This record gives sequence, structure tokens and C-alpha cells, in this order.
Amino acid sequence: MTARDRLLDLFVRRSFQLGDFTLASGRKSDFYIDCRVTTMHAEGQVLLGEVGCDYMESAGWKPDLVGGLTMGADPIAYAVAGESFRRGRAIHAFSVRKRAKRHGTGRRIEGCFESGARVVVVEDVITTGGSALQACEAVRAEQGSVVGVLAAVDREEGGSEAIAEAGIAVISMFGVAELRARATQLAG
Repeated sequence: MTARDRLLDLFVRRSFQLGDFTLASGRKSDFYIDCRVTTMHAEGQVLLGEVGCDYMESAGWKPDLVGGLTMGADPIAYAVAGESFRRGRAIHAFSVRKRAKRHGTGRRIEGCFESGARVVVVEDVITTGGSALQACEAVRAEQGSVVGVLAAVDREEGGSEAIAEAGIAVISMFGVAELRARATQLAG
């Protein structure tokens, strides 16, 4: 079984739920995805690093840094950073705050970020694309350049298209249709 297949199974078993849910937007959905219970899982971390690096390499992306809007992006960024170091080409991590701090340095981007860096913005779940685009705007405001957006899961509700329409390449490790199909397969 490949690392991607193992990661898919983890997302289905740990993060994907069918039922009647109200989303943060107030919209109703027949499924819910809580990526954090997979992205913060020890095995999930290892697999995310492997699969995330594989996708970036396949796309020809060679960023200096990887990160995104805290908190959903953080474990993915750390997993990719760790795996990149093991592969011999360190890609360091950063986190984007929703708002700049009002104390200390007042920074909005924390971690290894430096002006001029080429970054891949990561996201746990893409729904509208808003969180990823917000992180991209923060990076650009600090004179960084965005190579692309890498998501763990795409809810397939127009978010990836919104990111692409903003001129940013986007790759998702999994789409909700694949999670749903695998959940059905595992249940049967």
C-alpha cells in the first residue's frame, strides 16, 4: 500500500464523517471533515510529509518555505518541512496569523519567513478558498512570492477554482468524492 493510500484511509477513518452537519458558514452539509485528527496524528504527520513532498516534486515546485493560515495549515507545514529535511532539501515552515499581534514585534507571519521567499501555501480543507487566499495575500504583503497552494482535502465546492482564478496553481491531495468512495468501500 502506498503512502498516499495509507493517508487516504487515515482521513476516511479519522476525519471524514457522514451525517447532518451545520458548517461554520451556516450552510448544511451531509458530510464533515475534521482534518486535524489526522494531520496531528503521529502516522498522519509522517504520511502527510511524504505525500505532500511527492506532490510538490511532481509539480516541479521548489519553494523555500511552506506554511499557511494557523491552525489548520500548521501540522501540514511542519510535516512537509520535516520530510523535506529527510530528503536532503530543507523547506522550512511558517504560520500566518489571522491578525497581526498587538504586542512584541507585531508580526502577522511567524516562523522562518523572510522577505523574498518563494512559498507554497498549505491548507487542510479547501471550501471557498478564502483561507488560502488570505494566507497568499499576507505572504505577498511581506514581499514573498507564492509558488502554489497545496491542500490536504478539497471539498469540491468551488474553492480550488477561486484560487486558480486568482492566478495561483492549486493541488489537492484528495477530493471529497474520493473520500466518500473510499468510505463506502471500507463500510461495505
